Amino acid sequence: MEELVRPWRLGPRGRWWFDVLLAGTLFLIIPFYAIQAMVDGGAAQDMSSTNHFVDLALVVVQLVPLLWRRRHPLIVYTVVAGACGLQVLLLDYPLVSQLAYPIAVYSVARYASPRWGLAALAVGLFGSVLGSYDWLSALEAPNGATRNDIGGGTYVPVVLSLATFPVAAWALGALARTRAAYVDSLIQRNEQLRREAEQRAELGATQERARIAREMHDVVAHGLSVIVVQADGARYAAEQDPTVAPQALETVAQTAREALAEMRQLLGLLRDGDTLTRPQPRLSDIATLVEETRAGGMELAATLPEPGRAVPEGVALTAFRVVQEALSNVRKHAGPGAAAKVTVTADADSLEIEVTDNGRGAAAEESRDSGGLGLVGLGLIGMGERITAHEGTLETGPAPGGGFRVYAKMPL
Repeated sequence: MEELVRPWRLGPRGRWWFDVLLAGTLFLIIPFYAIQAMVDGGAAQDMSSTNHFVDLALVVVQLVPLLWRRRHPLIVYTVVAGACGLQVLLLDYPLVSQLAYPIAVYSVARYASPRWGLAALAVGLFGSVLGSYDWLSALEAPNGATRNDIGGGTYVPVVLSLATFPVAAWALGALARTRAAYVDSLIQRNEQLRREAEQRAELGATQERARIAREMHDVVAHGLSVIVVQADGARYAAEQDPTVAPQALETVAQTAREALAEMRQLLGLLRDGDTLTRPQPRLSDIATLVEETRAGGMELAATLPEPGRAVPEGVALTAFRVVQEALSNVRKHAGPGAAAKVTVTADADSLEIEVTDNGRGAAAEESRDSGGLGLVGLGLIGMGERITAHEGTLETGPAPGGGFRVYAKMPL
């Protein structure tokens, strides 16, 4: 199973610098209000000078909290919203720094719970109504008096225009929060599936090791029994006919070497108890397996070595199991009417096995994938365990031209 690619996101340091850049860009407003307040304050101590100092204070209170909008979205929103409320009470005109309010609404909708996001949206809509009334009431009528009779044709468009900012900010924040939660759930699900696949593969490998250990018990036991019989025969021959003893001893040595090689290869897989005593399949039994498969209705062509070909018993057993599992997969996954071909080739150095079919090769591989291990299904995992025990190689996958292919090679 391929690992899910995580979407690109800013790290903690990147998010901090982004907030600094965002707030810093808005901070450029502060020097303008500061210079204006100092100029007016130096020229005359009038209401205009006082208003400019109030402007500067409100701008600072509205912008500075944005640096902490991710870590403390509710606190930042409360401070910014409170400063905007004071602005309605103290001033009769908007400030550029009020851009901080939709940013604060976005932060609540993105980083806080949904109910707090809706509460911030409701406050923003109420503020749009209150701010519009405050600013339009301060406008002068044509005769110079204060306008107190604001018509709906003027008031409603202004309210709707101002309400667009908190609504858009809340929608973007809620969408970002939902998307982040969805992506996190996908990543968590992918991690869970990966762990489950690893556990299934490990369980399959453990079961297969135990099965190999039980089967190889018979192989090693058979080798040792042959050694005992040949050793007894060599002792008897040495007493009756000394010329026969070397041949018997050579048989003992050859059998002992083969049994020792099998024990070394599978020493880590041996388990105590539950051993089987029934004879295990040999290389010649593949022909019987082929005939049984044909009798089951499968169209099967086979190219097998001569019946008398001698190979180590552990290799023969593994070859039989590989062909058996591959034909079983053809029956289960290749689809109705699929034909298969079995080729077993033995030379002086290696034994090669190839099983191909013309069924649903690629589709079957995807449906049987066991977690990106390079093998398909627990049966093929078992093949890998057997082949690896004999220092061989196993290849599985779609066959050229369609179908599925299993290829194994083991040294002799």
